Amino acid sequence: MQNTVREEITSEQMSDLVVQGMLEKKALDISILDLREIKHAVADFFIICSGNSDTQIDAISESVQQTVKKATGQFPWKKEGFQNKEWILVDYVDVVVHIFTTERRAFYGLEELWADAKITSIKE
Repeated sequence: MQNTVREEITSEQMSDLVVQGMLEKKALDISILDLREIKHAVADFFIICSGNSDTQIDAISESVQQTVKKATGQFPWKKEGFQNKEWILVDYVDVVVHIFTTERRAFYGLEELWADAKITSIKE
């Protein structure tokens, strides 16, 4: 069964695992958007980062998934963007991971779109 979970974790703990996976592949400009105080938000957290190339974006996504799987046994609920590799989305329901090229991240401006969120920047 694919979604077997070894350990139940909070959305904050999931966010920490996601950031850990991003840092392992030297993701750029990591931001955690805490959406829990925003009415009708689609998740508790958005974790956003950038990569310099298709290869790095793939590596970041794979690292995040492996880190979460190893710690919790969880697989993503949904994954998108692996064909174009400009914006990969890895959805863990309460925590949604966004991995962008620098250009696409600037174009979509999720931090500005969700400006009411509490935003924490992670320094490498």
